[in-house]
Amino acid sequence: MGKEKGGFLTPKAIANRIKAKGLQKLRWYCQMCQKQCRDENGFKCHMMSESHQRQLLLFAESPDEYVDNFSKDFKDGYTELLRRRFGTKRVHCNIIYQEYIAERDHVHMNSTQWETLTDFVKWLGKEGICEVDFTEKGWFVKYIDRDPETIKKQEQLKTKERMDMDDNERMARLIQQQVERGAKAEKNVHETEFTELNRTNADEKVVVSLGASKKHDTAKPVISENALSKLASAQGSSESTDSDGSSKKDFKVPKAGSKRKSALDEIMEFEEQKKEKTNRKEYWLHENIVVKIVSKKLGEKYYKQKGYVKAIENLYGGVIRMLDSGDKIRVDQSHLETVIPAVGKTVVIVNGAYRGEHAKLEGINERKFSCTVSLLAGTLQGRTIKDIPYEDICKLYQHS
Repeated sequence: MGKEKGGFLTPKAIANRIKAKGLQKLRWYCQMCQKQCRDENGFKCHMMSESHQRQLLLFAESPDEYVDNFSKDFKDGYTELLRRRFGTKRVHCNIIYQEYIAERDHVHMNSTQWETLTDFVKWLGKEGICEVDFTEKGWFVKYIDRDPETIKKQEQLKTKERMDMDDNERMARLIQQQVERGAKAEKNVHETEFTELNRTNADEKVVVSLGASKKHDTAKPVISENALSKLASAQGSSESTDSDGSSKKDFKVPKAGSKRKSALDEIMEFEEQKKEKTNRKEYWLHENIVVKIVSKKLGEKYYKQKGYVKAIENLYGGVIRMLDSGDKIRVDQSHLETVIPAVGKTVVIVNGAYRGEHAKLEGINERKFSCTVSLLAGTLQGRTIKDIPYEDICKLYQHS
């Protein structure tokens, strides 16, 4: 018996695989058969083969369909490589093309509807797939991401920017109103005019009595019209109508010792009310806060015992690790209450305008069931917040 011919590990098979590695000449590639020949003789033999002739007959039946499919595959491969490698960055078109053709089984451009890379890039710009521009260095492309999730994120970002702009405009309008109000108040203030002292009766004697009077004058103080006009411009007035049809104004006289709010105070109060409305939630549990169990449904073992929140589950519940026993239990927030530490300790604001902020406990008002805290971090570091309810703050757990 003769020797069996060839095999996968024969020297000739290995040599053929080595020669087939990498790119070969484009003119010796058959796109219909997806076969790359190494030389002209091999390509000529392939053209005369029966399999190639069958592929040509198939192509002759519907050439446009095959060209469209090859064009679509080439376009999909090129744009996918552009999207994955460079995203939405601007890049030279030839850089993408060289990386694309580095794959041995890629769709060749001579089998598509485009003759050159320039024609293909212009088509991408015309179809709106990419942004293209021409410079001295050649054609550059920039992928346009039309993914629904990306478009949704962009819309959310634009909505947020629009809301921030509305807040800034509202703040600017409030400041402008304060400025106009201050300018109007200054306009109504009249400067005091100093005149010379003129005595009408030169011979009249001036009598000074140093004795204490027995009766004190009980007359009420009289407010001049000028003072009333100033109060009206500063505090505002409400106009009402009498029974006879005449109008009168009830002036609001400020209480003694009261201090008028400045524009900055009003702005800060407006911002705090806005934060309060946004951050006030029905759930208040936070991680690493000390809580007390106030329900007997979990058993007498855990009743009135303290633990810290190790994890949050479904917003309204959490995993509590008990401080004494070390047990872990799942508890709903309705069975828990906050713990108020000693003055000077660190607390977490669990609800309200400053939700999630760490603060230092400055004082406790037992009559009002409230506390005074000062913020420890952020842009408002050091700011004091008064009359914050017990249920809005909780002791911070310190890991040992």
